[in-house]
Amino acid sequence: MTSTEDSPAALLAPYYRCEQDTVVVSAQQGSGFAKDIAGDHNPIHDVDAPRFCVPGDLLFALIVEHYGLARHMTLTFRGMLRADTPLRFPTAPETAFSIADAAGRDYVGVEFGPRMPAPPAVQRGVIEAYVACSGQTFPDLLQPLLEAHQVMFNPDRPLVVYDSMALAFDRPLTAPPSLSLTQTHLEVSGKRGDARFDFDILEDGQQIGRCWKKMVVSGLRAYSSADMGAVVQRYQARRAAAGV
Repeated sequence: MTSTEDSPAALLAPYYRCEQDTVVVSAQQGSGFAKDIAGDHNPIHDVDAPRFCVPGDLLFALIVEHYGLARHMTLTFRGMLRADTPLRFPTAPETAFSIADAAGRDYVGVEFGPRMPAPPAVQRGVIEAYVACSGQTFPDLLQPLLEAHQVMFNPDRPLVVYDSMALAFDRPLTAPPSLSLTQTHLEVSGKRGDARFDFDILEDGQQIGRCWKKMVVSGLRAYSSADMGAVVQRYQARRAAAGV
């Protein structure tokens, strides 16, 4: 991997380290990526969170750094990745492969193909545009869905994590893209909610692809305007403290 100023490698260098043939993300690195690059202030990405989880957006970014872009890319998350877990990225992956730890436990299932050539600056632009959507997830996109369905997560132990994400391109990109929200959806089943956010991928204002993110909201209960209002207020305070 080359590390030019405008490339995925330059963007991601502060947020992981290599140990022999594995990739390792510390809590500090994962938290920094979530807050500084994705604009994601989910408490599960706080350095001192008891259930700290490496951001799925960072794993997506690392996959792009390692393998570039494909016309169709789908990531399915199979577990919460803890800090300092060594990961192996296949050196010659097939169109379907997994990112696993040294013991063989899968954390991300990847469908990837056919490969799509793109300059490093375009690859970086895809990463930045895609992960920035996480800064909108809560409260901007998710809270209205929860209110419409009159459900919410436990305000004392909120748990909102990635289930899957996907991108599809109609043609190769020639410039860094932007994303435009097209629809949101929430499916409730007992105490679990599956939230999906769909976007168009735009180049110079023209649609050239589509992408989506699917989140799992756990521990659903009856919606409380007062409780949700307090959660939103705390979250906005976290954003403000981060200078957002």
